[in-house]
This record gives sequence, structure tokens and C-alpha cells, in this order.
Amino acid sequence: MLIDWFTVGAQVLNFLILVWLMKRVLYQPILDAIDAREARIAKELSEAAATQTAAEKTRDDFRQKNATFDQERAALLAKAAEEAKTERQRLFDAARLAADAQKAKRAESLKNEAADFNASLRHKAQTEVFAVARRTLADLATTSLEQRAAEVFMDRLRSLDPAAKDQFARAIKAAASPALVRSAFDLSLEQHAEIRRAVNETLSADVPLRFETAPDLVGGIELTTPGQTVAWSIAHYLDTLEKRVGDLIAEKSRPARAQP
Repeated sequence: MLIDWFTVGAQVLNFLILVWLMKRVLYQPILDAIDAREARIAKELSEAAATQTAAEKTRDDFRQKNATFDQERAALLAKAAEEAKTERQRLFDAARLAADAQKAKRAESLKNEAADFNASLRHKAQTEVFAVARRTLADLATTSLEQRAAEVFMDRLRSLDPAAKDQFARAIKAAASPALVRSAFDLSLEQHAEIRRAVNETLSADVPLRFETAPDLVGGIELTTPGQTVAWSIAHYLDTLEKRVGDLIAEKSRPARAQP
């Protein structure tokens, strides 16, 4: 069989030209389009990955912020609760102290009121007792009692110590008016004379006297000059007794001292 090499060569040339044309016109644009698409897809994937990474970072930041916020909120709530508890306790303590102070003040006030009432009651009872005693002695005073009162007064006058006598004598001499003799009852002229004699003997001088009746002196007599007094009376004993009773009541009313 004879081979037509010219025809074969022409067909090979045609085939090569066809391959070149197909590659140039058809395959290359397709390959370029595929490469461009792949590059675009790769870029989009890269951008998507970057976006996802940014989103994940944003999500992580948000979660972190939420966690931090929750911690701060919990800390603030715990602090507020503690401060509220402390303030409540402070107000409770303040209220309790105020109540205790008010209670103590009220108790002290009641104690003082009771003490004042008892003192007033004791004073009134004491005053009434001695007032009754004075009225009773005044009602029971008789002539013999009056005579005995004058005698006791003169005995007391004569029993003054020398210093008291000297002091009394100087006071009488310095006085511009006579010495006054006051008695709870009317003295007789004889008693006037006896008292003058006792005074003159005691003070070793002629002492001018003025006599006066004073019913307020319960069964008693007193000799007075400015700054000096010599007296004896039942009232004097009652006053002394009343003072002693008053001192005793006051002593008993004082709160007991704490033992060391």
C-alpha cells in the first residue's frame, strides 16, 4: 500500500494548527476563567475566614466582657449586701443603745421621783410629828413647868464657861439697847428679879434687861443681845432631836457606797 506522505503531512499540520487554535481560542480562555474563578473563590474563602476569625474574636471579647460584667455585678451586689447588713446592724445597735439610754433615764427618773416622794413624805411626817409634839407640850405647860423652866435657864446661865461669859459681857456693853429676855409664858415680878440677879452675878455687871413674852418658845426662856444668845426651851430639845432625826433619815436615804 502506498502512503501519501504529502497528505499525511498536511493532515498532521492541520491537526497541529487545530490544536494550537483550540488551545489559543478555546482552552486558554477556559483555563484563565477557571484560574480567575479559583483565585476569586480562594479570596472569598480567605475573606470569609478572616471575617469568621474576627467574628469569633468579637464573640470571645463579648463573652469575656459578659464574664467581667457578671463578676463586677456579683461583687457590687455582694458589697451592697454587706453594706446594707452593716448599716442595718449599725441602726439596730443605735436603736438599742437609744432604747437602753431611754430606759436607764426613765429608771433613774422614777428612782429620783421615788426618792423625792419618800424624802417629802419623811419630811412631812417629821414636821407633823414635831409640830404635834410642840402643840402638846405647849398645851401641857403649867405654872410648875414654867417655874422649872426659869430655874433651868438660870442654871444654864450660871454654868457658862469663862470665855462665853466674857464674850457675852462684851456684847452687852457694846449693845445700844438693853438685853432682851424672851419667855413662852408671862414671868412674875419675882422671876424678873431672880433672872436679873442671875444675869448680874454671871456677867459681874449691872445689865439692863427688857422682858417680852414669846409664845413661839415652847416652854422656854432665852437671853439675847446682838450676836449672842443664851437659851433653854423644850423647843430647843425638839429642834435638836428633829435635826438628829433629819440627819439620820438623810444618812439612810443616801445610796450605799460600792464595796472595794
